Order: sequence, then structure tokens, then C-alpha cells
Amino acid sequence: MIRLLQPKDLDSVLQIWLDASLIAHDFIDAAFWQSQVENMRNLYIPASETYVMERYSRVVGFYSLLDNQMAALFVAPDCQGQGIGKRLMAHARTQRPVLTLAVYKNNTASCQFYLSQGFVVTHEQVDEHSGQAEYRMSSGASAPQ
Repeated sequence: MIRLLQPKDLDSVLQIWLDASLIAHDFIDAAFWQSQVENMRNLYIPASETYVMERYSRVVGFYSLLDNQMAALFVAPDCQGQGIGKRLMAHARTQRPVLTLAVYKNNTASCQFYLSQGFVVTHEQVDEHSGQAEYRMSSGASAPQ
């Protein structure tokens, strides 16, 4: 079941975000991700519209929207490869017909996932927080043909 984030879900969402970030972004020092947990808790999650996927009373993934930007899409590492990301993406598209996102260039698995979901790279930039190269991607009506 996919539903809106409830206060009781916050710790689970933060743990999924941290665990998945440490694995997917092993090219960035772990201390960076650990230093961002409180910003996620107090700034980023509250500012966004967040949906969680729950299985057997456990949150196994989530995504966050900030306007038309997919600010986050994360699946618990032990649940990856089971179609959860695709289901979350399909749900996000029911909320916003056009989505943009940023993904680290070195995160090849996520880049491939987004490309497989119909996103296209619109440009490359450097993330101001980590200094890492990232792709800006878009789907829907705003994607270049």
C-alpha cells in the first residue's frame, strides 16, 4: 500500500534514506550522509509531499515531491529489486504528470532506473552540497523529444 507519510513513519523513512544513500553513493564519504540526517528530518521531509510504501506494516520505500521535482525516491536495501521503485514511480506520476529530478552521475544503477522509466537527461551540473557531478532529468511533457 502506498500512502501519505504519517509522523510515525519518519524514523523508518530516515533509516531507509541513510542506508540506501550509503550504498548507492559509496563515492561520497559516509560522514556526509550521516551529517544530513537532521536536515532530512527537520527541513527536507517537512517541506515536501512524501508518500511511503508499506508492506506487512513495515515501510519499505518512499518518495518525496517538491513541486514537480522528485526530491527523493528510496527503497530499503533488503527490498530492492522487487519492483517497489517502479510502483513508487508510477504512483508519483499520478500526483504529477511532469517530473524533474537530479541524480548523481556516479550512481549508475539509479541513472539506469530513471532512464528505463522514461526520463531523459536535460543537462549536467555539480551538486552544491557534495561537489559531485549530477544529471538533471525530466519526464513527461517537458522532456525534450
